[in-house]
Parts: sequence; C-alpha cells; structure tokens
Amino acid sequence: MSAAVRVQRGGQVVEVVLDRPERRNALRDEDVAALRAVIADVAVDSGVRAVLLRGEGKAFCAGRDLSTADPADEDGGEVLDRVYNPLVADLAALAVPTVAAVQGACLGAGLGLALACDVVLVADDAMLGSPFARIGAVLDSGAHRFLVDRVGPHRTLELVYTGRLLRGREAAAWGLANRAVAGSRLLPVARQLVEQIATGPTATFRASKRLVAAIRDEGLALPDVLAAEAAAQSAASRTDDYAEGIAAFQQKRTPAFRGH
Repeated sequence: MSAAVRVQRGGQVVEVVLDRPERRNALRDEDVAALRAVIADVAVDSGVRAVLLRGEGKAFCAGRDLSTADPADEDGGEVLDRVYNPLVADLAALAVPTVAAVQGACLGAGLGLALACDVVLVADDAMLGSPFARIGAVLDSGAHRFLVDRVGPHRTLELVYTGRLLRGREAAAWGLANRAVAGSRLLPVARQLVEQIATGPTATFRASKRLVAAIRDEGLALPDVLAAEAAAQSAASRTDDYAEGIAAFQQKRTPAFRGH
C-alpha cells in the first residue's frame, strides 16, 4: 500500500486518511491504487458499518499530482478511464454510509472523492472547486454529475466557466456540502457523526442508500418508490435491529443496534 494512504480502524468505523500533507495530499497513481484496495477491503468486510474519508494536514486533497504530467505525451481521457474514474465509482458504490471531512484545498479529483461520499462536512476555510479553466482541462472525476445534482446546472456552469472556488460556508449554503464548521471542530464533529451512524441500524441505512441511488439514477416515480420502500421495510422487519428497535421503544430505553 502507498505510504500516502493510511487506514485507522476503530471498532466498526474505518477512517481512510490521505497522508501526503507536504503535497496537499495530491494523488499519484500508486495512491489511487491504494485507495481502491482499501475500498475493496471495506466492501467485503461485514464488520464495517461506516467510513470516514479525510486528509492529513492543511488540505483534504488538491487533486491529481501534476508535477510529473507530460501533456505532450499523455491522453487525459485514458488517465481518467484507467486511474481516477474507477476510484470515484468504487467509492460511490460502497454500500456502507460514507462521510468526507474536508479542510483546505478540495480540488479536481479531490472534489470528486469528497462528493462521491454520502455526507460532506467542510471547514469554514475549505476551498472547493475544480479550477480546470486555468489549465485548459475539462471538469472530471464525476464532478459534472455531483455538481448538477447538488447545486443545479446554472451554478455548475458558472463554476466551470469561472474556475471560482467556494469557501466552506458558501459551499454549505449552496448545498454542495452538508454543513460547515470551524476548522478546529471539523474532525471531532466528523468523528462524532460517523460513530453515531455506525451505532445505528446500518442494515436499514444501506437500504435507504440503495433507494436514494435508484431514485436519482432511475428517476423512480412515486408508486415505484412506495413499492421499493415497502419491500425494504419487509426486509428490515426480519432483522435483529428491527426487533431491538421496537422493543427498546416499548421499554423506553436506548436501542443497541448491531447492524443486522
């Protein structure tokens, strides 16, 4: 595994850390491969109930490390197809809940990684965007889809045309991020949220994540959503957590969910 990617396991939570702070956690091919290996491990580990993705140091991720890029001898589309697109797709497809904690620079592929997570928490001083207009490149790493979904086509194209970066508070106000907090509180708040999620009925969280994806990607009409919710509820009612939740409600106590 690349030394620029660390994994911290705390019970049922996996914390994936981009650890190349001297380069603002910019990604090389070997870092992307390491991230994909971690995601693959999480995908088959039934003990993982939530994931936190964060960057070490002053930045979340400045995107692809361009220090060795040779524009005269590379096909940008081939780089995306081979390296970055599979990473974004793998992260977005994880069944477990995912949270990104974003501070400092969150640019290019870094923006794609953050927005591929279910929940995005940002520091007030975070800088989010893809200033590709400055280098003659096209917005990538899924950002067209993520931005259109979250802020709409008009704001997406404004960011594309201007290359403007959004501060954390503005990103939250636009709906690009869920919430902005003071930088000193970002990691404690993110960890608290992930722990809260991990102790919840995560089997039903997975069902909701699948349903939300189907609504977004398949444009389900209300009757289809109602039917899908009923099917998911039938499955949930056969889980241990369902029985525990109802019992805890009846007994006026806090439920102890186990994720199955």
